[in-house]
Amino acid sequence: MNRPAVPPSSADRQRLALLIEAEAIQLGEFVELLAREEALLIAGEVDALVVLCQDKNERYRRLQRLSDDRSLLLGRFGQAVSDTVIRDWLAGLPRVLARWDEVLGLARTTRERNALNGKLITERMAHNQAALSLLLSAADQPPLYDAEGHTRAIGGGRMLGSA
Repeated sequence: MNRPAVPPSSADRQRLALLIEAEAIQLGEFVELLAREEALLIAGEVDALVVLCQDKNERYRRLQRLSDDRSLLLGRFGQAVSDTVIRDWLAGLPRVLARWDEVLGLARTTRERNALNGKLITERMAHNQAALSLLLSAADQPPLYDAEGHTRAIGGGRMLGSA
C-alpha cells in the first residue's frame, strides 16, 4: 500500500500509541500465562491446565482484537500493518517506539514459548498413548486371580505332548 495522501492526525497517532501500550501489557501477561502453562505441563496437572486454557483463549481473543483495531486504524489510511509503517507513524515519539520494540520482542517470546508448550503437550500425549497401549495389551491377557482371589495359572489348557 502507498503512503496516505493525508498524514495521520495527532489523535490517530495517539490511538495507535494506546493500542501499542495495551498490546504490550496484554502480551506481557500472555507470556506469564505461557510460563504457568509450561510449569503445569511439566507437573502433569491436567485439571489446572483446563482452567488455564480457558484464560489463555480469552487472552488470545483480546490480543486479536487489539491487532484488528491496529489494522483497521492503519487501513483507514490505506496502510498495511508493518514495522516500517508503524515507525513512520510514531516518528518523534521515542517512548512509544520503545514500547513497539517491546511488543515485537514479546511477540517473539510468545511464539517461542507457545512452540515449547506445544512440544511438551506432544510429548505428554505420546507418553499417555504408550501407557494406554500397555494397559490395553495387558487387558487382553487372562486375569491372574479368580473371583475368589486365588491365583490362576497362566496358559492353562493341556500340556504339550499330551492328548
